[in-house]
Amino acid sequence: MTDLATLDDYGTLSEPDTLTIQRVLPGPIDRVWAYLTDSDLRSRWLAAGQMEMRVGAPFELVWRNDDLSDPPSQRPEGFSAEMRMQSRITELDPPHRLTISWEGSGDVSFELEPRGREVLLTVIHRRLPDRRTMLMVGAGWHTHLDILVAHATGRKPEPFWDTWTRLREDYDRRIPA
Repeated sequence: MTDLATLDDYGTLSEPDTLTIQRVLPGPIDRVWAYLTDSDLRSRWLAAGQMEMRVGAPFELVWRNDDLSDPPSQRPEGFSAEMRMQSRITELDPPHRLTISWEGSGDVSFELEPRGREVLLTVIHRRLPDRRTMLMVGAGWHTHLDILVAHATGRKPEPFWDTWTRLREDYDRRIPA
């Protein structure tokens, strides 16, 4: 069982190709589930995209990271204003578990566990192909989840790209070469 008082915001490699990261959010669990499954809510912290809530359902996620904070800060070279990814629901147990496959970058599980008035969200990103991807994904999940926490707690999110760039350097020091 995770001790919420000592929960580290940084993701860790739970297996050589798997990043696990957790956040505690104000409940109830159905509210947090909506942030994962409702395109309008999800677009505020991660990516837009309508999902049909059934195993096997394909959908497209659309990232517009410049829109996640005001101001967005300077986008790093090599990143576009929009990214699209074909996805598919592979596991579904509302409101406790959602697993999706991402074209070309493994699969991601979102697990929700009620803890009193709070909800522990565990994100597990499996089958990361290399260290470069792990660093980008680690910084990405960390930044996106910080934005989710800000929205869920009524705070203003930090500038997305400044945060991502700083965290990318942190993950470079934390994830073994």
